[in-house]
Amino acid sequence: MAKLRSVSLSIGLFAAAAALFCAPPGSRGNRWARYEPEMQDPVNDPPDAGEKREFAFGRLRYRSPRDSWSPYARWAIDCNKSDRQFLIGLRRLSRVDAQSIEEIVDIESDEIFDQPWMFGVAIGDWVLTDAHALRLRKYFERGGFMMTDDFHNDREWEEFMIGVKKIFPHAEWIEIPNDHPIFHMNYNLESRVQIPGQNVVHGPGYERGGVVPHWRAILDSKGRVMIAACHNMDVGDAWEFADDPDYPERFSSEAYRLGINYVLYAMTH
Repeated sequence: MAKLRSVSLSIGLFAAAAALFCAPPGSRGNRWARYEPEMQDPVNDPPDAGEKREFAFGRLRYRSPRDSWSPYARWAIDCNKSDRQFLIGLRRLSRVDAQSIEEIVDIESDEIFDQPWMFGVAIGDWVLTDAHALRLRKYFERGGFMMTDDFHNDREWEEFMIGVKKIFPHAEWIEIPNDHPIFHMNYNLESRVQIPGQNVVHGPGYERGGVVPHWRAILDSKGRVMIAACHNMDVGDAWEFADDPDYPERFSSEAYRLGINYVLYAMTH
Protein backbone atom coordinates (compact mmCIF):
# COMPACT_ATOMS: atom_id res chain seq x y z
CA MET A 1 0.00 0.00 0.00
CA ALA A 2 2.78 2.43 0.88
CA LYS A 3 4.44 1.82 -2.49
CA LEU A 4 1.18 2.38 -4.37
CA ARG A 5 0.61 5.58 -2.44
CA SER A 6 4.08 6.81 -3.35
CA VAL A 7 3.51 6.15 -7.02
CA SER A 8 0.14 7.90 -7.11
CA LEU A 9 1.53 10.80 -5.12
CA SER A 10 4.38 11.24 -7.59
CA ILE A 11 2.00 11.28 -10.56
CA GLY A 12 -0.20 13.84 -8.84
CA LEU A 13 2.74 16.04 -7.97
CA PHE A 14 4.04 16.08 -11.55
CA ALA A 15 0.60 17.13 -12.79
CA ALA A 16 0.30 19.78 -10.13
CA ALA A 17 3.77 21.12 -10.87
CA ALA A 18 2.90 21.54 -14.56
CA ALA A 19 -0.10 23.64 -13.57
CA LEU A 20 1.85 25.70 -11.07
CA PHE A 21 4.60 26.63 -13.52
CA CYS A 22 2.43 27.48 -16.50
CA ALA A 23 3.04 31.22 -16.08
CA PRO A 24 5.50 33.49 -14.25
CA PRO A 25 4.72 34.04 -10.53
CA GLY A 26 2.60 37.09 -9.90
CA SER A 27 1.19 37.15 -13.44
CA ARG A 28 -2.30 36.07 -12.38
CA GLY A 29 -2.82 38.16 -9.26
CA ASN A 30 -1.59 35.56 -6.79
CA ARG A 31 -2.89 35.95 -3.27
CA TRP A 32 0.58 36.38 -1.76
CA ALA A 33 2.08 38.39 -4.63
CA ARG A 34 3.23 41.09 -2.18
CA TYR A 35 5.51 38.58 -0.50
CA GLU A 36 6.88 36.93 -3.64
CA PRO A 37 10.03 39.14 -3.67
CA GLU A 38 10.89 37.59 -0.31
CA MET A 39 10.25 33.99 -1.41
CA GLN A 40 12.87 31.52 -2.59
CA ASP A 41 10.57 29.57 -4.93
CA PRO A 42 7.23 31.33 -5.62
CA VAL A 43 4.66 29.64 -7.85
CA ASN A 44 1.26 30.58 -9.23
CA ASP A 45 -1.97 29.94 -7.35
CA PRO A 46 -3.99 26.86 -8.37
CA PRO A 47 -7.55 27.36 -9.62
CA ASP A 48 -9.13 26.61 -6.22
CA ALA A 49 -6.84 28.97 -4.26
CA GLY A 50 -9.78 31.05 -3.06
CA GLU A 51 -11.63 28.14 -1.47
CA LYS A 52 -11.65 28.02 2.33
CA ARG A 53 -11.29 24.58 3.90
CA GLU A 54 -11.14 23.16 7.41
CA PHE A 55 -7.32 23.13 7.55
CA ALA A 56 -4.80 25.72 6.41
CA PHE A 57 -1.02 25.43 6.25
CA GLY A 58 0.27 28.41 8.23
CA ARG A 59 3.70 29.72 7.20
CA LEU A 60 5.25 31.92 9.91
CA ARG A 61 6.72 35.19 8.64
CA TYR A 62 9.28 36.22 11.24
CA ARG A 63 12.22 38.65 11.29
CA SER A 64 15.92 37.87 10.91
CA PRO A 65 19.01 40.09 10.64
CA ARG A 66 20.03 37.94 7.68
CA ASP A 67 17.05 39.15 5.66
CA SER A 68 18.87 42.35 4.71
CA TRP A 69 21.61 40.61 2.72
CA SER A 70 20.13 37.23 1.77
CA PRO A 71 18.57 36.94 -1.74
CA TYR A 72 15.34 35.86 -0.01
CA ALA A 73 13.97 36.20 3.50
CA ARG A 74 14.85 33.45 5.93
CA TRP A 75 11.19 32.76 6.74
CA ALA A 76 10.48 32.24 3.04
CA ILE A 77 13.03 29.52 2.25
CA ASP A 78 11.39 26.91 -0.05
CA CYS A 79 8.30 29.14 -0.12
CA ASN A 80 5.81 28.72 -1.52
CA LYS A 81 6.30 25.74 -3.82
CA SER A 82 7.22 23.53 -0.86
CA ASP A 83 4.03 24.40 1.02
CA ARG A 84 1.83 23.82 -2.03
CA GLN A 85 3.35 20.43 -2.81
CA PHE A 86 2.96 19.28 0.78
CA LEU A 87 -0.69 20.28 0.65
CA ILE A 88 -1.18 18.21 -2.49
CA GLY A 89 0.16 15.19 -0.62
CA LEU A 90 -1.84 15.94 2.53
CA ARG A 91 -5.06 16.08 0.53
CA ARG A 92 -4.23 12.91 -1.39
CA LEU A 93 -2.97 10.76 1.48
CA SER A 94 -5.25 11.80 4.34
CA ARG A 95 -8.84 12.85 4.99
CA VAL A 96 -7.79 16.33 6.08
CA ASP A 97 -9.90 18.91 4.26
CA ALA A 98 -7.00 21.24 3.46
CA GLN A 99 -6.75 24.45 1.49
CA SER A 100 -4.64 24.22 -1.63
CA ILE A 101 -2.48 27.23 -0.68
CA GLU A 102 -0.74 28.33 2.48
CA GLU A 103 -1.69 31.13 4.86
CA ILE A 104 1.27 33.45 5.43
CA VAL A 105 1.01 34.65 9.01
CA ASP A 106 3.07 37.66 10.05
CA ILE A 107 4.50 37.38 13.53
CA GLU A 108 3.21 40.88 14.31
CA SER A 109 -0.39 40.02 13.44
CA ASP A 110 -3.11 38.55 15.65
CA GLU A 111 -4.13 36.49 12.62
CA ILE A 112 -1.78 33.93 14.11
CA PHE A 113 -4.60 32.89 16.43
CA ASP A 114 -6.63 31.73 13.42
CA GLN A 115 -4.02 29.09 12.54
CA PRO A 116 -3.80 25.99 14.77
CA TRP A 117 -0.79 24.69 12.77
CA MET A 118 2.24 26.64 11.59
CA PHE A 119 5.51 25.92 9.82
CA GLY A 120 8.68 27.82 10.72
CA VAL A 121 11.72 27.48 8.44
CA ALA A 122 15.38 28.35 9.12
CA ILE A 123 14.20 29.10 12.61
CA GLY A 124 17.75 29.22 13.94
CA ASP A 125 17.95 32.68 12.38
CA TRP A 126 14.88 34.23 14.00
CA VAL A 127 15.01 37.18 16.37
CA LEU A 128 11.98 37.85 18.57
CA THR A 129 10.96 41.10 20.18
CA ASP A 130 9.13 41.06 23.50
CA ALA A 131 5.86 41.62 21.62
CA HIS A 132 6.58 38.71 19.25
CA ALA A 133 7.35 36.40 22.17
CA LEU A 134 4.20 37.40 24.03
CA ARG A 135 2.03 36.77 20.97
CA LEU A 136 3.61 33.36 20.41
CA ARG A 137 3.20 32.48 24.10
CA LYS A 138 -0.51 33.21 23.87
CA TYR A 139 -0.67 31.24 20.63
CA PHE A 140 0.83 28.12 22.19
CA GLU A 141 -1.15 28.48 25.41
CA ARG A 142 -4.32 28.49 23.33
CA GLY A 143 -3.38 25.17 21.74
CA GLY A 144 -1.25 26.24 18.77
CA PHE A 145 1.34 23.94 17.20
CA MET A 146 4.44 24.75 15.15
CA MET A 147 6.67 22.47 13.08
CA THR A 148 10.17 23.90 12.62
CA ASP A 149 12.63 22.82 9.95
CA ASP A 150 15.87 23.51 8.07
CA PHE A 151 18.19 24.64 10.82
CA HIS A 152 21.45 22.95 11.56
CA ASN A 153 24.37 22.59 14.00
CA ASP A 154 24.64 23.62 17.63
CA ARG A 155 24.84 27.37 17.02
CA GLU A 156 21.56 27.50 15.11
CA TRP A 157 19.90 25.32 17.75
CA GLU A 158 21.08 27.68 20.47
CA GLU A 159 19.76 30.70 18.56
CA PHE A 160 16.44 28.94 18.14
CA MET A 161 16.32 28.22 21.88
CA ILE A 162 17.04 31.87 22.71
CA GLY A 163 13.74 32.65 21.00
CA VAL A 164 11.98 29.75 22.71
CA LYS A 165 13.25 30.89 26.12
CA LYS A 166 11.91 34.35 25.40
CA ILE A 167 8.48 32.79 24.80
CA PHE A 168 8.69 30.38 27.75
CA PRO A 169 11.61 31.22 30.08
CA HIS A 170 11.60 27.77 31.66
CA ALA A 171 11.08 25.77 28.47
CA GLU A 172 12.98 22.51 28.06
CA TRP A 173 13.28 20.33 24.99
CA ILE A 174 13.15 16.54 24.65
CA GLU A 175 14.13 14.02 22.03
CA ILE A 176 10.75 12.65 20.97
CA PRO A 177 10.67 8.95 21.93
CA ASN A 178 9.80 6.33 19.35
CA ASP A 179 6.58 5.38 21.11
CA HIS A 180 5.21 8.93 21.14
CA PRO A 181 1.80 9.28 19.43
CA ILE A 182 3.16 11.87 17.00
CA PHE A 183 5.08 9.08 15.23
CA HIS A 184 2.04 6.81 15.03
CA MET A 185 -0.82 8.88 13.66
CA ASN A 186 -1.35 7.91 10.02
CA TYR A 187 2.07 6.30 9.59
CA ASN A 188 4.22 4.30 11.99
CA LEU A 189 7.63 5.97 11.97
CA GLU A 190 9.69 3.93 14.40
CA SER A 191 12.53 3.92 11.87
CA ARG A 192 13.20 7.46 10.73
CA VAL A 193 15.85 8.78 8.39
CA GLN A 194 17.68 12.07 8.09
CA ILE A 195 15.95 14.07 5.36
CA PRO A 196 18.57 16.02 3.39
CA GLY A 197 18.37 19.25 1.48
CA GLN A 198 18.55 19.16 -2.30
CA ASN A 199 22.03 20.74 -2.17
CA VAL A 200 23.51 17.83 -0.18
CA VAL A 201 21.29 14.91 -1.19
CA HIS A 202 24.02 13.44 -3.43
CA GLY A 203 26.76 14.40 -0.98
CA PRO A 204 27.10 13.92 2.77
CA GLY A 205 23.36 14.22 3.46
CA TYR A 206 23.85 16.96 6.03
CA GLU A 207 24.90 20.61 5.94
CA ARG A 208 26.60 23.30 8.00
CA GLY A 209 28.00 20.73 10.41
CA GLY A 210 24.61 19.30 11.39
CA VAL A 211 25.66 15.68 11.20
CA VAL A 212 23.18 13.95 13.55
CA PRO A 213 19.42 14.34 12.88
CA HIS A 214 17.09 15.12 15.78
CA TRP A 215 13.33 14.96 16.17
CA ARG A 216 12.85 17.22 19.18
CA ALA A 217 9.91 18.83 20.93
CA ILE A 218 8.98 21.59 23.33
CA LEU A 219 6.09 20.43 25.53
CA ASP A 220 3.43 22.25 27.49
CA SER A 221 2.68 21.49 31.14
CA LYS A 222 0.36 18.64 30.13
CA GLY A 223 2.89 16.97 27.85
CA ARG A 224 1.39 18.18 24.57
CA VAL A 225 3.88 18.95 21.81
CA MET A 226 3.78 22.69 21.10
CA ILE A 227 6.87 22.86 18.88
CA ALA A 228 8.17 19.90 16.87
CA ALA A 229 11.72 20.63 15.74
CA CYS A 230 13.30 18.86 12.77
CA HIS A 231 16.94 19.70 13.53
CA ASN A 232 19.79 18.92 11.11
CA MET A 233 17.26 18.12 8.38
CA ASP A 234 15.52 19.85 5.49
CA VAL A 235 12.01 18.43 5.26
CA GLY A 236 10.82 21.40 3.22
CA ASP A 237 13.28 20.60 0.43
CA ALA A 238 11.93 17.06 0.22
CA TRP A 239 8.44 18.49 -0.35
CA GLU A 240 9.66 21.18 -2.72
CA PHE A 241 11.62 18.76 -4.93
CA ALA A 242 9.19 15.84 -4.79
CA ASP A 243 8.54 16.42 -8.51
CA ASP A 244 12.25 16.52 -9.37
CA PRO A 245 13.61 13.18 -10.69
CA ASP A 246 17.02 14.13 -9.30
CA TYR A 247 15.72 14.18 -5.72
CA PRO A 248 15.33 10.62 -4.33
CA GLU A 249 11.72 9.57 -3.85
CA ARG A 250 12.47 7.76 -0.58
CA PHE A 251 13.30 11.04 1.13
CA SER A 252 10.22 12.82 -0.20
CA SER A 253 8.02 9.94 0.92
CA GLU A 254 9.53 10.07 4.40
CA ALA A 255 9.01 13.83 4.53
CA TYR A 256 5.35 13.55 3.56
CA ARG A 257 4.71 10.87 6.17
CA LEU A 258 6.36 12.95 8.86
CA GLY A 259 4.50 16.14 7.94
CA ILE A 260 1.14 14.38 7.70
CA ASN A 261 1.66 12.80 11.12
CA TYR A 262 2.49 16.21 12.59
CA VAL A 263 -0.66 17.75 11.09
CA LEU A 264 -2.87 14.96 12.40
CA TYR A 265 -1.27 15.16 15.85
CA ALA A 266 -1.79 18.91 16.02
CA MET A 267 -5.43 18.60 14.97
CA THR A 268 -6.23 15.91 17.54
CA HIS A 269 -4.21 16.93 20.63
